[in-house]
Amino acid sequence: MQPLSAEIQYYHHGRFSVAGGILPDAVTAYQTYGNPNPCIVFPTCYGAKLSLGSQDYLVGEGKVLDTKKYFVVTFALFCNGESSSPSNTPAPYNGPYFPFVSYEDNIRAQHAVLTKHLGVSKIFCVAGFSMGGQQAYHWPVVFPDFVERFVAICTSARTSPHNQCFLEGPKAAMLASKDFADGHYTSTPHHGIRAFGRVYCAWAYGQTWFREHQYLMGGEYPDLNSFIRERWEGRYLQYWDANDMIALLTTWQRGDISIVRDGGDYEKALKSIKANALIMPSKTDLYFPPEDSQVEVSHLRDATLHVIHSVLGHVAGGGANPVDVELISDKIHAFLNH
Repeated sequence: MQPLSAEIQYYHHGRFSVAGGILPDAVTAYQTYGNPNPCIVFPTCYGAKLSLGSQDYLVGEGKVLDTKKYFVVTFALFCNGESSSPSNTPAPYNGPYFPFVSYEDNIRAQHAVLTKHLGVSKIFCVAGFSMGGQQAYHWPVVFPDFVERFVAICTSARTSPHNQCFLEGPKAAMLASKDFADGHYTSTPHHGIRAFGRVYCAWAYGQTWFREHQYLMGGEYPDLNSFIRERWEGRYLQYWDANDMIALLTTWQRGDISIVRDGGDYEKALKSIKANALIMPSKTDLYFPPEDSQVEVSHLRDATLHVIHSVLGHVAGGGANPVDVELISDKIHAFLNH
């Protein structure tokens, strides 16, 4: 058993096959907290980095993923800039030459870290928000006997056609920008990243949240444009590489548990999941709507649906509001102790 630490650690897989080809030295970034057993896995979502404390809203002493009670492992997705990504992979797979990586590839890599390096033989629960939730859905499909239960927050087992269409917007804004250069840029493509952020931001929150001018954040921003410029343009410019953003978005767009083993039969894939599930969509989520979750729960063997009633839209599930975090935590606590 390896020493436990909240520091970011890096596991080298060596040559690792992925859906789009090969990574000669694939790396998975992760953190560990708490005691060795039982194990809870909490992977990142789009826009999240371990180095920015993206998982902290649910992890820690006294929180629902209590590090005094559980062995919590947080994983960084491939393409997030911490695990293997276009921005940190050397030639010949650097930048736009980085191969497509699927959710299944991420799960296989995380499984290797858990079993080969951390000595974990079973996962008590996988929890995730957004892309993290899509990984939570994939875990019991890729490794059916390894996962006892999962929590999927503001997410889906398959990226819907509407969700795919939404993602085409920010992607097109980046690809068409005058400085992206088909991914061969030699300096930060400000035009592309700023355009990406502006197209994306309207989708992240509910319409009521905008109507009530909550983007002013209690006076932090004087107007909508300042909010967009700082929260969306600024943060992507500060923390993200453009090729990473596009590569990770592609993983999201192609997400579908049914292609792992059921030949595209979505209902069959859902019905085959043996793990218990807690599914928590946000009432106002514009791209993972609760109606999609209702359909998925109707096909799952053992699942509980709880809708988060929040005006925050998608970000309600990601730690944006203490009230929503408390509700989510209460539901997860009850689920874990059932």
